[in-house]
Amino acid sequence: MKILHTSDWHLGKKLDGFSRQDEQQLFLQDFVKIVQQNDIDLVIIAGDVYDTSTPPAFAEKMFYDTLKQISNNGKTLTLVIAGNHDSPERLTSATPLAMEHGIIMIGTPKTVVPIGNYGNHQLLNSGEGFIEIKINDENAIILTVPYPSEKRLNEILYEEMTSENDQKQSYTDRIKELFSTLEDNYRDDTINLAVSHLFAMGSEEGGSERSIQLGGSYIVDGKCLPQNAQYIALGHVHKPQIVPSTNKKARYCGSPLHYNKKEISYEKKCFLVEIAPNTDAQITEIPLKVYKPIEIWRCVGIDDAINKCSENAQKDCWVYLEIETDEYISEQQIKNLKSIKKDIVEIAPIIKNQTYTSNLTQQEKDQLSFEELFCEFYKVQRSVEPTNELKNLFLEIMEMDNETN
Repeated sequence: MKILHTSDWHLGKKLDGFSRQDEQQLFLQDFVKIVQQNDIDLVIIAGDVYDTSTPPAFAEKMFYDTLKQISNNGKTLTLVIAGNHDSPERLTSATPLAMEHGIIMIGTPKTVVPIGNYGNHQLLNSGEGFIEIKINDENAIILTVPYPSEKRLNEILYEEMTSENDQKQSYTDRIKELFSTLEDNYRDDTINLAVSHLFAMGSEEGGSERSIQLGGSYIVDGKCLPQNAQYIALGHVHKPQIVPSTNKKARYCGSPLHYNKKEISYEKKCFLVEIAPNTDAQITEIPLKVYKPIEIWRCVGIDDAINKCSENAQKDCWVYLEIETDEYISEQQIKNLKSIKKDIVEIAPIIKNQTYTSNLTQQEKDQLSFEELFCEFYKVQRSVEPTNELKNLFLEIMEMDNETN
């Protein structure tokens, strides 16, 4: 069986206000070609199809158009699970129409998928968190654990918890218990797989993932993943990598685009997995083309920055401009730079031998909003204004903290 593992498309995601729609559309076109050229039997999308739980209409259209092309009238089976960015209900709302195209959509870990024909293939068996599919006379059992929030884990496991100590067990323990139970469905005559969207201990974050854990409580040990799986397709981490302590079976394929300047140092890819019962998976990395790269330009002074922008005015890339300077950059200077080179995402002054000191009284600070207070603190620490991306992340964390309290 030939499987293509991808994840973290984040359709609809912007780069500090700039649309990535054109780049995402080009990736999707390339992805469809990869499926067709490699005669893929099963496509696994391991979560975070969208960037928000309420994606824009164009993002949903791109997704459904792509699924239809991948399907090729039901020839290729596609399995999609929800990530922490996705709304499980919204993602799976098209399930009745998706079946005839060979598309299986799973929103929560407790989902029982309807048995029946999916395109040209059959779903033979299904239970809470697993499916058995038949593709071209080969059977595969797949453990399916979409983003397992603590609330969803409690809903699954509380029925089996008999004591208060059971209910206080760690997130990792509960994930391990879940996979251990599901693993009983594996057989010697089937291809045994697992797919999930979580953060396994020892994995390196790429830079643009929205954290699915606070205080480390949602990080799981790789040893809790199913030991008898032949391949474990994971989503959430944007850097392609093997999860430690899994004997190279568990892998993150990463996101298809550079969604953050911290991601520009590594190649984007998807994984082609060729596998049969009782054999080791043969894994081929398929590189993905970067159509509009993110670049960091470091300049000494405004004049150097102007020259750099002029020389590269026609270059198609996103730019983070870092300018070493003795003084703050004025609004007019920022406008001039952006008029020369479009797609400058951020202009960050690196102030030499100068620090910012807050002159606000305590009474004045008490009148500031959370955002204004954060900006003031950041300027004291770094002598520059925080980026919009950083401010948005701070406000998002504050909002999440308020919801939990």
